[in-house]
Amino acid sequence: MMHRSTPTLLLLSALLIPGFAAAAPKKSPAYTSLGVTTGKVGGDYTLALGDSPQSFMYYGVIDNNLGLIAQQLFDGLVEFNLDTYKIEPALAESWTISPDGKVYTFKLRQGVKWSDGEPLTADDVIFTYQQLVANPEARAGDAGNFVIDGKKVEITKVDASTVRFTLPRPSPAFLLQQRYFIMPQHKLGKYKGADVNNAWPTNTAPADIVGTGPFKLQSYTPGQKVGLVKNPNYWKTDSAGTKLPYLNALDFLIVRDPQAQVSSFLAGNIDQINITGAQFPDLKQKEVAGAPFKVIRSTALFGSPPFVAYNFDAKDPALAKIFSDTRFRKAMQMAINRPRIIDTVYNGLASLPGHGVAPANKAFYVNTTAQLGKFDLAAAGKALDALGIKDTDGDGIRNIPKGKNLEIDLTYGTDSSVYPPMATILQNDFGKIGVKVNLKGILSSKLLSTGLSGDYEMILHAFGDQPDPELRKPIWQPGGSLYYWHRSLQPAKDGETPNIAKMQPWEKQIYDIFNEAGTTTDVAQRKALYARWQLLFAQDLPVTPIAKPENIAAISNKYGNYIYNLGVIPGYNPVPLVYQK
Repeated sequence: MMHRSTPTLLLLSALLIPGFAAAAPKKSPAYTSLGVTTGKVGGDYTLALGDSPQSFMYYGVIDNNLGLIAQQLFDGLVEFNLDTYKIEPALAESWTISPDGKVYTFKLRQGVKWSDGEPLTADDVIFTYQQLVANPEARAGDAGNFVIDGKKVEITKVDASTVRFTLPRPSPAFLLQQRYFIMPQHKLGKYKGADVNNAWPTNTAPADIVGTGPFKLQSYTPGQKVGLVKNPNYWKTDSAGTKLPYLNALDFLIVRDPQAQVSSFLAGNIDQINITGAQFPDLKQKEVAGAPFKVIRSTALFGSPPFVAYNFDAKDPALAKIFSDTRFRKAMQMAINRPRIIDTVYNGLASLPGHGVAPANKAFYVNTTAQLGKFDLAAAGKALDALGIKDTDGDGIRNIPKGKNLEIDLTYGTDSSVYPPMATILQNDFGKIGVKVNLKGILSSKLLSTGLSGDYEMILHAFGDQPDPELRKPIWQPGGSLYYWHRSLQPAKDGETPNIAKMQPWEKQIYDIFNEAGTTTDVAQRKALYARWQLLFAQDLPVTPIAKPENIAAISNKYGNYIYNLGVIPGYNPVPLVYQK
């Protein structure tokens, strides 16, 4: 098992230094500190996919399963260094930033081709940003990040290999955000507005799905497998100059049940899986007994801490009223037995969570552990009593106005290894203080869309952490596109001003903090602002964090160069460096 100190996180000063790399192909860093060696060319590799992709159009659907596939098919202008977690060149071989911090000019890497042989040009980048990423009608676009202070970011073509972004004002995390996948204009240019959501359905001919990533689509068998093969036009080599990826093929087996994924891994049908603390003891025991794989644990910077969210806009007005009351959420937090969940659900392989920032993130994390409080059912009951939420009819269930029982539907993912036992613990403990919880199970892949639709009362869900809070602005800033527990704050169109008049005072404070932190270039000031946000989060609980799991993975001994130090980076799984021994 590999032990490493927490890597240096991205600092603003690093972002303001122009990037530079030699023309294509790009040599991957040696990564000797991560145990990476020169690999052997050939072989195949099989990963698990929790469900069938809804589409192959990354910006057309919100789909984590498609995201796992897309990161092998497409690239962004920049990417993370896997050791330092600093931004370095990718499809852009270099960039410059104007002294006032408002103009970013990207020079594209020379010689990069799409998987069908067509050249990558500035037109592809312009198309991707204007018609996909910044398209408010694209379901999985990110238009809000390209409207600053009500003004659009200007995206212009300088020449065939140069693109310029002009911002209305400085945005310190702008460079960090530019890991958006670049898409081919010659294949997708005909799609406008909402039509992009219908591009590349799953019955599209594989040859028509074109990318610059290490692999390209070869086949798709619905409900069974997504098959990828090496992209001969990939633009990276290893540190010795050998063309990447090493592997000839990469398959994703569609296996919905987490335990079935483990069984497939043990049978040798899957070569690597990400697991939870609940699955760790059995696999670790097998490894120690001589099984042909290793289990790797690592402190989590990325990864998704679960939380409970109450719907401030619940269909039942009485529930909406109490859910919107901070005092209710704080009372219910005392009924969440975090130590038990960490011990029994994660087998101790988790820790107390932060509030929007991972404890491993030394650049921004503020210790808010004290604000999590302690598990105390008696105190939780007294707090509910003080709100007038009492058992007035003696049936053991508390009542809300007009004598209605306090009965809440809890939506959770049934196909998760952690959500079902966690939901049961919450149901039992909440029941002990007179709050009846009805479990409402759905597929985990549907949790986000259910939250965004508002069709829930209480939900058990998780969002991944990032090195800079700005990257989670759509989640944590009130009115953001993913701030779904108070959906009525969201603007009519992505990127427009949210409904500030409906914000609670603490929400307005958080809204202002994110706006200010997104404009200042002073590192200390940004840290102080995000510290205030974390304290407000801990005090007012827009959602209630439960735990921060460790990252745990299992990998067959047949493969080398598997990297999992702080968890696989969202949008970048370093499969190109993996090789079959």
